Amino acid sequence: MFVAPSFPHEPGGPAPYFRGEFTADRQPDQALLEVTGLGIVEPYLNGIRVGDEVLAPGWTSYRHRLQVSTHDVTALIKPGANALGAIVGDGWAAGRIGFEGKNNHYTDRPALFMRLEMTLGEQTVVVESDGTWSAGTGAIIANGLFDGETYDARREPYGWSQPGFTGDWSAVEPFDWNPEALVPVVADPIRRIEELSPVSIRGKIVDFGQNLTGWIKLTTTGETGQTITIRHAELLEDGELNVETLRTVRATDRYIHAGGTVTWEPRFTFHGFRYVEIDGPFDEVKAVVVHSDMRRTGWLKTSDERLNRLHANTVWSMRGNFVGVPTDCPQRDERLGWTGDINAFAPTAAFLYDVRPVLGSWLADLAAEQRERGFVPWVVPDVLSNPSAPTALWSDVAVSLPWVLYQEYGDAEILRRCYGSMAAFIRDVEGRLDADGLWSSGFQFGDWLDPDAPGDNPAGAKTDRHLVAAAYLAKTTREMADTAELLNTEDAAHFRALADKVRQAFRAEYVTAKGRIAGETATAYALAICFDLLDPDQEARAGRRLAELVAKAGYKISTGFAGTPLMLPALSRTGHLEAAYLMLMEPGCPSFLYPVTMGATTIWERWDAIAPDGTLNPSGMSSLNHYALGAVTDWLHKTVGGLTPLEPGYRKVLIAPQPGGGLTNAALTHWTVHGDIRISWRVEGRQVRLEVSVPVEATVRLPYTGETIEVQLGEHAWSYELPEEYGEREPYTMDTSLKTLAADPTVWQALTEVFAKHFPSIPLDGNAPEAAAFSLNTVLEFIPGPSQELADDLKAAIQ
Repeated sequence: MFVAPSFPHEPGGPAPYFRGEFTADRQPDQALLEVTGLGIVEPYLNGIRVGDEVLAPGWTSYRHRLQVSTHDVTALIKPGANALGAIVGDGWAAGRIGFEGKNNHYTDRPALFMRLEMTLGEQTVVVESDGTWSAGTGAIIANGLFDGETYDARREPYGWSQPGFTGDWSAVEPFDWNPEALVPVVADPIRRIEELSPVSIRGKIVDFGQNLTGWIKLTTTGETGQTITIRHAELLEDGELNVETLRTVRATDRYIHAGGTVTWEPRFTFHGFRYVEIDGPFDEVKAVVVHSDMRRTGWLKTSDERLNRLHANTVWSMRGNFVGVPTDCPQRDERLGWTGDINAFAPTAAFLYDVRPVLGSWLADLAAEQRERGFVPWVVPDVLSNPSAPTALWSDVAVSLPWVLYQEYGDAEILRRCYGSMAAFIRDVEGRLDADGLWSSGFQFGDWLDPDAPGDNPAGAKTDRHLVAAAYLAKTTREMADTAELLNTEDAAHFRALADKVRQAFRAEYVTAKGRIAGETATAYALAICFDLLDPDQEARAGRRLAELVAKAGYKISTGFAGTPLMLPALSRTGHLEAAYLMLMEPGCPSFLYPVTMGATTIWERWDAIAPDGTLNPSGMSSLNHYALGAVTDWLHKTVGGLTPLEPGYRKVLIAPQPGGGLTNAALTHWTVHGDIRISWRVEGRQVRLEVSVPVEATVRLPYTGETIEVQLGEHAWSYELPEEYGEREPYTMDTSLKTLAADPTVWQALTEVFAKHFPSIPLDGNAPEAAAFSLNTVLEFIPGPSQELADDLKAAIQ
């Protein structure tokens, strides 16, 4: 049964310690211990810590699904007296979660469930946590996920989890919890994954060189009563911790000495940080990286270290935000399972790690809360006060995430498990459509965090939010129809008709006959292209227009959550690969590489989270560890690395690297359910080399030549010379026409930057009718007294 302490509990205060004794007549043949609780449970048997999980049982929708861990403890049982015990911190169940500042979302106090089943020959003996157990307090005098842990070593009740302990503890109380909510562990356990050493220590400030999620492991020598205080932050300012990105989170751990030399780390909290301030004596310090123990499945390395850093930042942000639940950020007073973030990031997540356990568990929570509440919550598990209205990109994760997982792993059972949730969401939105078949009313996040949106209105994007909703609905209804047909359900015809209706409604409302999209924004064009909402001729026109918009923006990012993951795919799909690479390689703010140039080691929530002068964006929404905008990594895998599945689960694949952006080599590895796929390509001088290892049938499209070859499983390699059209071009001069220069996106971008520097109010137009006759020398003739610096900058730009 569940038991809870009989003494009062203060949120964020002392963690209760539980214990109970039993007798074993002899060494059991097998002993299995089931453990869970409301809070964070650290189990013990005969004074020995059981298992290597941390922050267990993780965070699920506890009222519907509370995961139970099972440990083989046969070797820990001894004949005679034995003792079971556990420390239970507040965790997600009783502690503060979310930006509303509330505690006790699931319980008013921590509670414990333990069940030991011993097999002794033909006899089975069961020992459970029950009313004979007792509870007290110990060294953990304060604990909370947000604010940290305080450990007073002077109060450690030594021997508390061993037989014969005689502390002055009180009886426990039975705690009522729905037994049907208890489920076996589905998600990968949260574990201590690795330890990082500092890259620098300056006074009290320790820099680990990497923004991460976890805690500090400290070795300290001190006197009884001496306190070591550890504060965490993502950012330094003037050599001191800048805690603005934490908002109301204190992120402070304390160790109070009992004297001597000890090594200590907290266990009932976690922090998002790169820097710590340690006030007190310490001999050694390391950062413990903590997250769900997922299997790594995807790697990419290129000849450009900036791209390698961008890829690494994406991996680190995923690691830091997969602590049981796919969250938005690990550091501030939120840490919620936002549906929009994982929906945008899902293809990247499924490539980098095997996410079936973690996201399978999360989708089960989503479906359970959707059934109870009648809507898909914006955050899962849902701890928000207000109901979540159906919204594109957020709520429709109920459809798109199972579809992404099916595409990655090829397991139709994923879709079967999620089908009821998927269909319920689509039917709900279907009932909200207007007479024209458009999702034209109700709240929408839209193109969230468009960099041009007001700082106090992240939903105030350039792109009409109902255009975004209509486009995403066209995508999800198609996925729903494909799912229904794949599973051969009676809904298939209905959902196919709905998908056709929604697509036609979008086209009628937002698309001209020649392919112009209402609003003329990059996000609108990217959505229409990537979601197959256009005819071929319209798509080609839309691609050209998107390339123009991107060039006009100086290849900087002008899109938010909805549009950014689709920008490079839309450009390369419509034949504008060079423009896609120019956008990828742009270092100015806002851009994919701007955070890299600023020393970022994770993906930021905003492209301008830190300004060029090093100051933090004052919006209050400037997390430095948010994986959503790392969704660009999916394009890196498919285009730079060159791997695209042609059938679900990579039963057949396309291998088609598309070099560009000055890259000279790349190597990609991806574990699939059929085995590892490895791709590497290299350009040295005029020689091209492509090497491939595949466990399945593959279509290989050779870089530069476009030649297509069908191969079977095994290792394959090709070496050849670059085609003549990829030879050196004739050098540009100051007399080359603007029309010619404008046709070279790389050069035109450089020229645009020169004019923006010298003449911010004068645009450079390569599309004007006279551009074919005008040259840069002609332009200089119209400028009174042009400086030598301008002439030098122009000459450098065309080289």
